[in-house]
Amino acid sequence: MRREATLYTTRFRVMGGPASVRFVDDRGAGEAVAIARAAEDEARRIERKFSRYRDDSVVSEINRNAGRTPVAVDDETVFLLEEALDLARLTLGRFDPSSGVLRRAWDFSKARVPDPQEVEALLPLVDYRQIALRHATAFLRRTGMEIDLGGVGKEYAVDRVAGLLAARGVASAVVSFAGDVRTVGGRGDGRPWAVGVADPRAPGRCRLTVRVAGAAGIATSGDYERGFVEDGVRYHHLLDATTGWPARGVASATVVAATAREAGRFATAAILLGPEAGAELIERTPGIEGVALLEDGSLCASEGMARLSDLPGSLYARYPLV
Repeated sequence: MRREATLYTTRFRVMGGPASVRFVDDRGAGEAVAIARAAEDEARRIERKFSRYRDDSVVSEINRNAGRTPVAVDDETVFLLEEALDLARLTLGRFDPSSGVLRRAWDFSKARVPDPQEVEALLPLVDYRQIALRHATAFLRRTGMEIDLGGVGKEYAVDRVAGLLAARGVASAVVSFAGDVRTVGGRGDGRPWAVGVADPRAPGRCRLTVRVAGAAGIATSGDYERGFVEDGVRYHHLLDATTGWPARGVASATVVAATAREAGRFATAAILLGPEAGAELIERTPGIEGVALLEDGSLCASEGMARLSDLPGSLYARYPLV
C-alpha cells in the first residue's frame, strides 16, 4: 500500500568530503533505508576501486606496474580512463591524469611551497600521451608515472548514484558529493531545484544560487577547496599539469550540464584554461552553461547561466564570457 510521500536524507563522507543523498519516496521507511544504503554502497564501491590512496585499488595496481607491464582492466575502468584522457585533450594537457606524481612535491596539508626544481624534476613523468589503453589493458609507459582519477571519479560517482535512485523507482532526488550535484526529476512542488555557489573568498557564504527545473548536473570547482596562502599568494590543488603549479585567473567555476560528469569536466576546464579560453569553451559548447568567479572578484556568466541563477539581469552585458 502506498503511503504519504516523505523526504529522506542520508549523509556520509566519501572521496575525502561530505556527501548527501535526499530523495522523496512513498513506500515506507524500510524501503527508504534500503535505497539509502544502496546509494552509499555504490559511492564507496567506486571509491575503493579507483582511489589512489588504497593499495588494493585498480589505480594503485596500474601505478605499481608503471614502465613494467600492462594491467588488465574492466570496461568501467577503461571508461573512466578515456574520460580523463579526453579531458586532458580538451584542456591541452593542463588537466592530466598522470599528474598524480606531483603530490611528491605538493603537500597542501603542510602548507609548503615546493622548490621549483622539485616540480621541474617531476614534469617528465606527467604526460597523458604515455598512458596506453588497448586490448582491455592499461599501461603507463614510463617508470615512476602515477595516474590519479580524482578529477573525473567523483562526478562519475554522483551520476552512478543518481542512476541507481532512478532505477529503484525514486522520481525526485538530489545527490551532492562535496559540491558536485545531480538532480533526479523535479522537486514535485512546482519549484526548481536550488543549488548554492560558495564565495571562494568566504566559503561559508553563498555568492549566488543556481536553479534548474528538472534533471541536471551542477558542478563547482574552486581554488579554496584545498590550499593555503603564503606571502599573499594563494597556492591550491588545481595544478596546471603543463607547469606543475596552481592555475591562475579563476577562483571558482560552476557549470550546469545534463550530467554531473559533463558539468565537472567543463568546470575543471574553465579553471585550468583561464578566464578567456575557459569562457570561450563554455560559450561554444551546446548544452553547457557556466559562471566563473575571477581572482579579481568579478563575475563572468554565460547568457544561459544568467537565466538559471539569481545574477542581476544586466550581468551578462556587464561581464560577458567572451
